[in-house]
Amino acid sequence: MKNDNIAQFETVNRYSPSVPDFLARRVARYYRERVRDTWDGGHIMRGRTPGKGAIYLSSNDYLALANHPRIAEAQREVLLHGENALLVSAIFLFNGENTHYQFERRLARFLGAEAGLLCQSGWCANTGLLQSIADERTPVYLDRFAHLSLWEGARSAGAQAVAFHHNDARHLERQLLKYGPGVVAVDSVYSTNGSVCPLADIVAVSNAHGCALVVDESHSLGTHGARGEGLVASLGLTGQVHFRTASLAKAFAGRAGFITCARNFYDYFKCESFPSIFSSALLPHEVTRLNEALTFIEQDGWRRAALHAHADYLRAHLAAMGYNVSDSQSQIIALESGSERQTIKLRDALEARGIFGAVFCAPATPKSRALIRFSITADLSAADLRRIVDACYAIRREVGLAEWPSTRRIRRAGEPAGAAHPPLGAAAE
Repeated sequence: MKNDNIAQFETVNRYSPSVPDFLARRVARYYRERVRDTWDGGHIMRGRTPGKGAIYLSSNDYLALANHPRIAEAQREVLLHGENALLVSAIFLFNGENTHYQFERRLARFLGAEAGLLCQSGWCANTGLLQSIADERTPVYLDRFAHLSLWEGARSAGAQAVAFHHNDARHLERQLLKYGPGVVAVDSVYSTNGSVCPLADIVAVSNAHGCALVVDESHSLGTHGARGEGLVASLGLTGQVHFRTASLAKAFAGRAGFITCARNFYDYFKCESFPSIFSSALLPHEVTRLNEALTFIEQDGWRRAALHAHADYLRAHLAAMGYNVSDSQSQIIALESGSERQTIKLRDALEARGIFGAVFCAPATPKSRALIRFSITADLSAADLRRIVDACYAIRREVGLAEWPSTRRIRRAGEPAGAAHPPLGAAAE
């Protein structure tokens, strides 16, 4: 694997034209600084091939719906016997009888919103929304951990992006006093470490300063709330949040994005958002998949209950062993190992024991705060959970857990570092 990665850099492809020097230098820098010098000739995203019985903690399929036969059958039926698929931009879909429009209305009702917009992806939802509501005169205030698509949306709008400290409403207010009213953008559940936004505080500050508020619910829609309606609705804040966005590639196990909005914003967005105008809309069988998934989300509360029970169980056991998982308050649990080289060591130790998490490194994290993210799912068994705990206990010395920067932060905070393998509780059942 290491030799293959270096060979890509050294090989000249005789079927490709020679590239300009500026591009050649940029590509060479990647292979030199990241592949050779940081990853020692390997690749941080490419470890072992999962074998039989491997446990996948890298999927966002939180409610275990991706392979449900009823969803697949609904898609198959539409493909064979459904309405004709129109490969057009959503701007041309004005007939209220089509599948696209009907699902927009259903999901908006589920979320307690006046209207909703179905987009090609969560990335298109966030970039298209920010591009259509901000401009060079509108500062966009972003939590430092907010999804990159929100930052990209501010950039595409030509707006000034103003960062504020993670989950710090007081710092947001200081920034607002300095730069003036604008758009505030946060995630309800942050995808890197699983922390939860103090939404009531953010809402209060935003509204007090006359801001438009955008809450990305990608990692809380379907998983939080009595029916999976997300954190904004479950906290009773729908009337105080201007826009909610979400990737439907998480709990909905599809490939789309969504935006809640006021009714009079619906047509404006379709005619102003570049991703909406210049990308084809979802096809009927894709929308059918999402529609069927929503039925499961509404009806199968046991999936959410299992998801959060599994996450609570793992978080408690990992914390007792000395892993700093204090930021996590959701189904996302991060093992923050620090440097990218150290994270490769952690990846290899876990994968050798059949545990496959997701590597997060620059640009998803600062270079010094790379991590392995565990995305918990509802279908993990009690045996799976015990195996994850056993693996994490066994590798502590191998991966140098005691010297991780995140571990040192626990010690500085005066929290117990933990060492014992705790008894296995009933929460895993």
